[in-house]
Amino acid sequence: MSTDPATNGTQELDVRTIDGEPFSDIIAALERLDENETLVLVNSFEPEPLYNVLEQRGYIYETIHAEDDEWRVSITHA
Repeated sequence: MSTDPATNGTQELDVRTIDGEPFSDIIAALERLDENETLVLVNSFEPEPLYNVLEQRGYIYETIHAEDDEWRVSITHA
């Protein structure tokens, strides 16, 4: 897993590089997220099943379809 902190309080997790199911990696990255930080999740498809989980755990998100095989979901604490 590669979660890289940036200088602006944003961390990026590219789940396309994870071998296998990335759900536990996503949850672990969210648990390390400070209140004022953003996690940008990069995926090869829109992770619609994740949205309900995010809402239940108190996160808000914004999804951008950046390229044909790249979806970027910015996730912050609500």
